[in-house]
Amino acid sequence: MASASNEDRAVDAALIERWKGGDQTAATMLVERHAPALARFAASFGVREQVDELVQDTFVRAFNSIDSFRADSALRTWLFTILKRLMLDRRRAEMRRGEPVELEERHAVQSYDALDAMVADETAQRIRKAVDRLSPMQREVFLLRVNEGMPYGEIAAVVGSPEGACRVHYHNAMRSIKEFLADDE
Repeated sequence: MASASNEDRAVDAALIERWKGGDQTAATMLVERHAPALARFAASFGVREQVDELVQDTFVRAFNSIDSFRADSALRTWLFTILKRLMLDRRRAEMRRGEPVELEERHAVQSYDALDAMVADETAQRIRKAVDRLSPMQREVFLLRVNEGMPYGEIAAVVGSPEGACRVHYHNAMRSIKEFLADDE
């Protein structure tokens, strides 16, 4: 689900109403619809071992405060916002406890025996390295746009920045990545 269409919003709204009416399968369906995108988002920020827990906590918070969801934005956008806050809260707690924070560590792309797979792995590593060099805002906007296919309006709601600024952050991120890749050759 790349972006929230009117049909997606209608399906989510119907599932929310069913869940509020006591239909537990509706809650399961909402989780099944949105959990994969939330997990990808958390993983793209280097969260590895706690992804399932963060996604679960996101839905717990969402379901506990579903009455505050106004449907001004897509449910998915609201869920991404909750997840982002949870990740920031955990990062702050880890920093206060003095635990090492390794949110930017990336997994290597699975390699195969073919030369093409080796080249793809090397390219993926170079791109990850370029993305890691972006500012936190540029990286977040870039990953939401590229990995999740979110429109700029939804990205703006998730990151708490004007839509025009998100477009600029994305453009600057693309330029920086291209420059890094050109210099890295």
